[in-house]
Amino acid sequence: MPGVTRRNILDEIEQKYSGLEDPGIRDFLIAGARFYPPDAVSFTMAEQRAFYDRYCAHFRKPRPDSVTAQDLRYAGVPCRHYRPKDVADAPLLVYLHGGGFVLGGLDSHDDVCAELCAGARIEVVAVDYRLAPEHPFPAGFEDCWAVLKAVASINAEIIVGGDSAGGNLAAALALKARDEEAPRLKGQVLIYPGLGGDMRKGSYVSQANAPGLSTADVQYYRDVYRGGSSKYAEPLRETDYRDLPPAFLVAAALDPLHDDCFDYAARLRAAGVQADVRREPLLVHAFLRARTMSMPARDSFDAITLACASLAHHGRLPPERT
Repeated sequence: MPGVTRRNILDEIEQKYSGLEDPGIRDFLIAGARFYPPDAVSFTMAEQRAFYDRYCAHFRKPRPDSVTAQDLRYAGVPCRHYRPKDVADAPLLVYLHGGGFVLGGLDSHDDVCAELCAGARIEVVAVDYRLAPEHPFPAGFEDCWAVLKAVASINAEIIVGGDSAGGNLAAALALKARDEEAPRLKGQVLIYPGLGGDMRKGSYVSQANAPGLSTADVQYYRDVYRGGSSKYAEPLRETDYRDLPPAFLVAAALDPLHDDCFDYAARLRAAGVQADVRREPLLVHAFLRARTMSMPARDSFDAITLACASLAHHGRLPPERT
């Protein structure tokens, strides 16, 4: 557009986010916009992935010294296995990264996985599942399922978790494991997951233009993923939630996916399954990357770590905050 420069765009972004209550989240969004533009979905897939890789690299933190990491394959799928140095026979988290089913990999969430490993004193297996649009549903889900079965053969103490699209995949794995009656999972940790909610109502409408993720973006990712009517693509399509593992969910208020957490938790509870939702009134989608910039994001990450530890070690949810 004539007369519009990168500086103009960044000035507009700073003004747009100036009203956000948490200064750390405001700074996070402004910094992120320098690497990942708000209209990223209008670019080619190669460009989107380049944006995302630079964005993740900018916010990535060093791994804790107490953690080792090894790249290997489970069931032929590339993975990264994190282990705490001072814990033997630790339970294990299978972690699925976010990125709208089209972005990300082993490096995009490396620091998140390493910090969960250290903080919860658990092993973590991150899965480099195949991405859409080259590999639409069910390819990525099948990769995650194959890895889950493979690691279950060497460690019976397992929880599943993930953020955004990864939260979707984790919930789908919990359904599949229940349906197949193995492996038995001790819990699921779903961080601002997209679970296939009705986009005509609720937070999909009230937060349609939320900072960091819009409802139009969600529609784009769903269309690219091409999950159709499968409950393993959209877990809120399931009609029977009995016998699922306890769930800890995190809902960001400034996120169109907010209501998916509460809808899923309500269905779990109605089926007799324990489910807690931690609602974050000041936070936005992708706030995990702001955990060193924003106190609310840090507090939420600590709660996520505690939930992983409680579910993995004890098979129960931590006490709800008061």
